[in-house]
Amino acid sequence: MRDALTGLWHTLTGDTLAPGAAELTGEENVLPGPFRVAAAATSSIAAATLSAAEMLRLRGIEPGVVGIDTRHAAAAFHSERLLRLDGGTPGEVWGPIAGDYRAADGWVRLHANTRRHESAVCWGLGVPATREAVAKTVAAKRAHEVESAVVTAGGAAALLRSREDWLAHPQGQAVATLPMVELTPLGEAPPRRLFDSDRPLGGVRVLELTHVIAGPVAGRVLAAHGANVLHVGAAHLPRIAPLTMDTGMGKRSAFVALDTEGGRAKLRKLIARADVVLQSFRPESLARKGFGPQDMAELRPGLVVADLSAYGWDGPWARRRGFDSLVQMASGIAHEGAEVAGTDEPRPLPVQALDHATGWLTAAGIMTALRRTVTDGGTWHVRLSLAGTGRWLDSLGRKDSAAAEVSYDDLLEDVGSGFGRLTRVRMAGVLPGSPPQWTDAAPLPGSGTPTW
Repeated sequence: MRDALTGLWHTLTGDTLAPGAAELTGEENVLPGPFRVAAAATSSIAAATLSAAEMLRLRGIEPGVVGIDTRHAAAAFHSERLLRLDGGTPGEVWGPIAGDYRAADGWVRLHANTRRHESAVCWGLGVPATREAVAKTVAAKRAHEVESAVVTAGGAAALLRSREDWLAHPQGQAVATLPMVELTPLGEAPPRRLFDSDRPLGGVRVLELTHVIAGPVAGRVLAAHGANVLHVGAAHLPRIAPLTMDTGMGKRSAFVALDTEGGRAKLRKLIARADVVLQSFRPESLARKGFGPQDMAELRPGLVVADLSAYGWDGPWARRRGFDSLVQMASGIAHEGAEVAGTDEPRPLPVQALDHATGWLTAAGIMTALRRTVTDGGTWHVRLSLAGTGRWLDSLGRKDSAAAEVSYDDLLEDVGSGFGRLTRVRMAGVLPGSPPQWTDAAPLPGSGTPTW
């Protein structure tokens, strides 16, 4: 795991990790399967915590030795599954027709967790919204036909590909040319002055325009290190309740209607006073509304703009809808899991590791860019993708698939919220100089005002 963190830190910062800067404890067998998911979890959380330590050091505060235990890292990557509402399950994450289906020549996964995506599956395949109808239709078609029909209808799907097929695919080749974390300048700005605070991100305003897991996890990490995080959504957009509760810790939530000029004016005002804009809409989606990275840089010189995508920002699939489970299908991860398990059915990672790792790494990238705005000035652009994170996970090698019995009960805590009593995973990562913590539980969606 030390090697994974050392390489990751150099990728993020260009620097060599100082000896003794971080203490990693625990074994990798806390999670099953051939991929080194526990190592990825531990090193990505450590990288984010080290990035917070560097922000603290800029304030003249000695951060101490960063620490992360592998079992706690695994719990953090399970957070939406371990969440409880008033002692019970907070709701269903997956839609009724979402899942893996056997086609005539292989497997295909349909992502249908919202009504819009479900409608795209039904429209593309010409079926009613029942598992039986979908399964019967898919079974009579080739996997590629199903994938193409659903994507063309505006939905999200991926057929099961091998690692070799993905590496030969034009999008796989495009991902191979992209850095896992890209930090590039967007424009000039004088060096930033930090507000007085004893927290790494005290006084830093983060405007979060995200959904599902990866982007919201990044915002949740920034909030735990003291950032003022405002999540902006829209009243009409679908939400998945357990994810909203789990990833909203420490944030405020407000609604802004970007389909109106008044709403766009509100967003421009928020951007003009923000320090970070974090967004996970498809590439160019916000740009069409006048909120591309360069537009934001002109509104707020010195801003850090962070963009997340599923399949990367270059290549034929750059604008394709995608999610963790689909990227695992497309890139060979679920195929290799099946081979190791001795089955032909897709076998995904034990957790939504691409989502969670990308979220933590995005937070690390944002803090690295913020540090540059203090030391060098400038406006910065941070880009990551789930597929890029999957490529990094693949590069870490393999391990024995067996896993030990693990309990996470001692890593959970109860907190009151507008939803009710939430049981959540405690914030992971040890930072002695300023322990990360959420000051508030997840807010009800839209319960705040879109102001700083």
